[in-house]
Amino acid sequence: MSYKWPNKDKDETLDYSIDWSRLLYDGETITSSTWFVDDAEGVKQPLISPLSVHGIINVDDNSSDTVSTITLSGGVNNARYKLYCQITTSRGMTVERTVTLVIKER
Repeated sequence: MSYKWPNKDKDETLDYSIDWSRLLYDGETITSSTWFVDDAEGVKQPLISPLSVHGIINVDDNSSDTVSTITLSGGVNNARYKLYCQITTSRGMTVERTVTLVIKER
């Protein structure tokens, strides 16, 4: 399943989040989260702060017990980014969600 975030201007730095609470069992929490993005050739690459992949920059990322958040800046105008967030839970489960982010100059 793929989600879509609101468009981002390439000059903005914004937080984007995924709420995992509906997926987690009672008392289960996120123990780690890792972000990835497809590069210009469509190959999935780790998006590690403060590195850039295909012009998009992971300024920071963190997670609470139920929400993973990434702060993004940059991006190529009119590009459609496919980002992935992979979490590991306190029960040892690994789950991944895909999100689309379009860069549009405002």
